[in-house]
Amino acid sequence: MSEPVNQSVNYRTRIVSSLSEIGQNAWDALVQLQPETNPFLSYAFLDALHESGSASVKSGWQPQFLTLWHEQELVAALPLYAKGHSYGEYVFDWAWADAYERNGLQYYPKLLSAIPFTPVTGSRLLARDGEARAALIAAISNVQENNSFSSTHILYPPAEQAEQLHEAGFMLRSGVQFHWLNAGYRNFEEFLETLERKKRKNIRAERRKVQEAGVSFRHISGHEASTDDWGFFKRCYDRTYAMHHSTPYLNLDFFQRIGADMPHNILLIVAEKDGVPIASSLLIHDEQTVYGRYWGALQHIDCLHFETAYYQPLEFCIATGKACFEGGAQGEHKMARGFLPQKTWSAHWLAHPVFSDAIEDFLKRESGGIDSYIDELNERNPFKR
Repeated sequence: MSEPVNQSVNYRTRIVSSLSEIGQNAWDALVQLQPETNPFLSYAFLDALHESGSASVKSGWQPQFLTLWHEQELVAALPLYAKGHSYGEYVFDWAWADAYERNGLQYYPKLLSAIPFTPVTGSRLLARDGEARAALIAAISNVQENNSFSSTHILYPPAEQAEQLHEAGFMLRSGVQFHWLNAGYRNFEEFLETLERKKRKNIRAERRKVQEAGVSFRHISGHEASTDDWGFFKRCYDRTYAMHHSTPYLNLDFFQRIGADMPHNILLIVAEKDGVPIASSLLIHDEQTVYGRYWGALQHIDCLHFETAYYQPLEFCIATGKACFEGGAQGEHKMARGFLPQKTWSAHWLAHPVFSDAIEDFLKRESGGIDSYIDELNERNPFKR
């Protein structure tokens, strides 16, 4: 498909079903131009999702990346999928789909712009400049108007891009995550001293339980991770899903691919008891931020989750000077461990005018509740007054 979408520059659109049609150099060059980027936007991460089959047509994630070109140069792109379900998104629209079904309407397929299975804020409207980004937004409108999708959903854009989408007719939805911010701490104890006495005491007690159980930890970089390390981590990852009576989204091939193709962004934390591995967590990181992704344990030890998935990553952040640790979706319990609430955004467009109006009213009410919730959380933050 090819058509001009901008009058001053002759951009052309292409719907891309595979990143190989773009190429790694062109994709990563565009990503690096963005003001808010992260490793999840990289060709290596997305290609691993697709080529491993974790996010594929078979699993309900049909890539339909919207791209803009000027002559032979990629100038803008939107990671986009046609989806027949709402799994792996972390911005929940199951109630909307149910309302459509109860009224004899089809909610699926829908269009979704997101990094599959990854609730991390980052640029979605990838563009070399403001003009190309405006043309990309216009191209989104063209796709919506000329296809039979019920809706378009753009998850976890930065605030500026969320506002641009709002101006283009999207409805905005806010949410909350909890992030730990590094105030230049020299060590973990210095961080603890900034917390209220009770929070400080509880963290020390949690760490002591793990230490007294005889658990030690290894930090394994992506360059050092072996086939056995990835195999063990996958067992832990699968165990977490089994305990929640759920099916894992990601396969071993995916983890091995990111280990091989982006090792500088990978850290595996492995917990051992009597020299035997018993638990593991996976971190993705760049120069500024550490992202906690997955964790699992093959045996239960009290407070092992907190140590493996939170305290060890915080030690890594402090030791390497990382500015922020994003611990993943939801989790108010993280506040007691020094994490603070951060607002997240998603943008939504629905073709059906009646449902669009109803959801717009719902989002207005929900937004007020989110703002009040964040205010309440900030009033009881864990730090010394």
